[in-house]
Amino acid sequence: MQVVVNKIKTKEEKEAAFRIRKHVFVVEQDVDAEEEYDDDDEKSTHFIAYCDGVVCGTARWRFKDKGIIKLERFAVEKEFRGMGIGAALVKAVLEDLPLADKVMMHAQLHAIPFYEKNGFETYGPEFEEAGIRHFAMKLVNPQQLSI
Repeated sequence: MQVVVNKIKTKEEKEAAFRIRKHVFVVEQDVDAEEEYDDDDEKSTHFIAYCDGVVCGTARWRFKDKGIIKLERFAVEKEFRGMGIGAALVKAVLEDLPLADKVMMHAQLHAIPFYEKNGFETYGPEFEEAGIRHFAMKLVNPQQLSI
């Protein structure tokens, strides 16, 4: 099995990433499509994952505030979960980031152990976003990102 993650460069790749987000968030998790697709899509850096040449995952990052980067929209197609696609997406996104004071995300409760294994920790109270319970998470050592 070969997993490849690329920064999205074409309209076709972005459309494929949006299809994954539709499958995972809108169909599986019943998130309103108007809430899933937002103005931040235009100012984010998007990624797409392939497993043996098949599109299977996506993610994005964006500047939230000065010195703060937010990772978002990590999604892996159901049949590809548990195969290391998510970890490959996290690694590729983190390797792409500029130096930041803080790298953060909003993680669904079920995904917290996964992100903890990948260098993140929770902070603040639990909250609901798009009808799903979340915690804010931050990268434990963002200073290591001086790429």
